[in-house]
Amino acid sequence: MLAGELYLASDAELLKERRHAKRLLRQLNISEYLVTKPAKDLIKELIPNAGKNLYIEPPFHCDYGTNIYCGDNVYFNVNCVVLDTMKITIGSNVLFGPAVQIYAATHPLDKETRKTLECSKPITIGNDCWIGGGAIILPGITIGNNCVVGAGSVVTKAIPDNSMAVGNPAKVIKSLA
Repeated sequence: MLAGELYLASDAELLKERRHAKRLLRQLNISEYLVTKPAKDLIKELIPNAGKNLYIEPPFHCDYGTNIYCGDNVYFNVNCVVLDTMKITIGSNVLFGPAVQIYAATHPLDKETRKTLECSKPITIGNDCWIGGGAIILPGITIGNNCVVGAGSVVTKAIPDNSMAVGNPAKVIKSLA
């Protein structure tokens, strides 16, 4: 899966890892709904590859958590979804508005293969970015440093450094340099 090859999502090891993440998410999203010391400990266990000051407003959803790599000072607003079936790299000082969706998971186009196997593509988001509420970032996307993605945008292609992108599909409309 992490090598970008086709994989069986029902593999016993993957099921075990997803169940572990779901147990942690249940605690975070229901029992520890306020971001307290116990919630911060759950977040650290769920997303161990994060820098300082990862802040998540519940509810939050992800597949594994362990495939999310964050720099320092990353903020997820409410209702964010991260399908981390592949490495997702997030720089430092990144803000995610409510209901942002980040999809590393995808499916083969061939209908017979799609019946049993899945695939993934990595996602990279640079430093100092703001991803507006309801934005969707598709598999294999790279967003450069100092970028703004407008609310509701669907990012289908790479966004270069110092850019503002909006729309569906997202298009660069302004330089932020």
